[in-house]
Amino acid sequence: MTVPAGNIVVGIMEDLSTKNQQVKIKNRLIIWYLLWWKAIFSEFLSTMYLMLIGCMSCIPADGSAAQPPIYGAIGFGLAVLFTVQSFGHISGAHLNPSVSLAAMILNKISIPLGVSYVIAQCLGSIFAYGILTQVTPVDIIARGICTTQPHEKHTILQALGIELILTSSLIFLVCAMWDPANSGSQESASLKFGFVVAGLSLAGGPLTGAGTNPARSLGPALWTGVWNAHWVYWIGPLLASTLVTLFYKHTYLKLKVDMKSSVQG
Repeated sequence: MTVPAGNIVVGIMEDLSTKNQQVKIKNRLIIWYLLWWKAIFSEFLSTMYLMLIGCMSCIPADGSAAQPPIYGAIGFGLAVLFTVQSFGHISGAHLNPSVSLAAMILNKISIPLGVSYVIAQCLGSIFAYGILTQVTPVDIIARGICTTQPHEKHTILQALGIELILTSSLIFLVCAMWDPANSGSQESASLKFGFVVAGLSLAGGPLTGAGTNPARSLGPALWTGVWNAHWVYWIGPLLASTLVTLFYKHTYLKLKVDMKSSVQG
């Protein structure tokens, strides 16, 4: 019997090792998918319903040039209330890449899951606006209904500033609700988020459309082709989320940990 050359044996061993690693990676991906597909799909559904209900409330009645701003504010607020109550126990009902970013910074979810959430949210928004184009008699694409755009008298920096203010308010609420100190007061979370979103929409709607949510702005922009200052509705909310979450994490949460350690010491 001929003994294989050493380099051939090494090559076979490396090939087997590579195949084993590929199998392990594949198995891990399958396990990960089985663990989290319901949560990811929940983010798709919850964002879809957010857009369906919220944007539906922005569609003007026959003969009207535009719906009064209060309609959209109340519509989105109640949509958030509904989705948080319906899907919060499954995925957390983030509905918003800014919220998912905060969750990743606070280690509430992993980065792969957070990225999956963001993709699902964006797809939900796009899918919802597409449904609305088919079920409403109004040509919402031609009229740019439910798009987020800065007020015509606003500069880009002013619009960015407003998005920073609005989103920072929302993320402070998110961080507070996720604070372990509030772990026993989660029953009314849907009401809190619903009312806050309605209030932020009332305040910022006439100025920038009160985006605060990149996925919410993406769907209408993609269907209507209205990309005016669209980057503001990504940079503003994501920047605000990063700054506020880091501030909360290293100020309030760290303070509590330090105080607990000093008491135990």
